[in-house]
Parts: sequence; structure tokens; C-alpha cells
Amino acid sequence: MDSTDHEHWMRHALALAERAEREDDEIPVGAVLVSADGEVLGEGWNRNITEHDPTAHAEIVAMRQAGRRLGNHRLLGATLYVTLEPCAMCAMAMVHARIARLVYGATDPKTGAAGSVFDLLADPRHNHRMAVHGGVLGDEAGARLTAYFRRKRGKPV
Repeated sequence: MDSTDHEHWMRHALALAERAEREDDEIPVGAVLVSADGEVLGEGWNRNITEHDPTAHAEIVAMRQAGRRLGNHRLLGATLYVTLEPCAMCAMAMVHARIARLVYGATDPKTGAAGSVFDLLADPRHNHRMAVHGGVLGDEAGARLTAYFRRKRGKPV
């Protein structure tokens, strides 16, 4: 996959992030899981507030959907596109699912686990490695998150 593909799928994830905010008033993070053949296996957005589920981050929602669709907890060969760098929970779920590649937008300087705060995906002790590519449409993804939190705090956007 080239950068054009990455931008295409990240725009899809950004549209899902917008739905998180518009439909559920959730933090606008979206994720789409794509097979090696370019087929959408699963997609989602943050649902942890709506579902009263601390694990219902966008990445987890997308991986759960893909696992059900494939009838398998292993998501071999898939690429996960997510608008925000994954947290530790999501990063380890990706390792357990054997995802081939992670592509993310904005870095997360508070809980990022793909290189910002932690680098769980690069830890050589894991029995699975995945390629990681960050910063795809990162400014756009970051601006959406900043605007959301400013609105929540009653500050001008």
C-alpha cells in the first residue's frame, strides 16, 4: 500500500470519528480495519461512554466486528487505520490479533503506546511484530480532537 491508500483509508477513519462526536457525543476517534485485498473487515468509533464499556475504543470496536465477520480472533494480514495513536490496551489487542500493520493519524502525548509515551508495538519480547506508520493526516485528526475538547470545556474553537 502506498501513501495514497493510507490517506484514503485515514479519511474513512476520520469520517467515523466525526460520527462518534455527532451521533454519540464521544471523543472523535475512528478506526477501520482493511484486509490485504483492500476489503473493509471492521470499522468503528469510540463507544465507551455510550456502551458503558471502558474497552469500547474505536480500535477494539473495529477488531471485534472483524473477528465476528471472519469467525476468527486472528486478523492476519490486516491493516488498522485509526485517527489517534493507540493506547496500551488497544496496542496489545492488536498484537494478540496479529494485525500486520498499524497506520495512525495524530500522536497521543498522554497515553500513546506506539512510540509517543510507550512503544509497546516495537517491544522485541512480543511474539508478533507489526509495521507502524504514524502521522497520516495527523494535523487534521489532531485538530478535530482539539476542537472537541475545547467545545467540551466551553472555550472558543
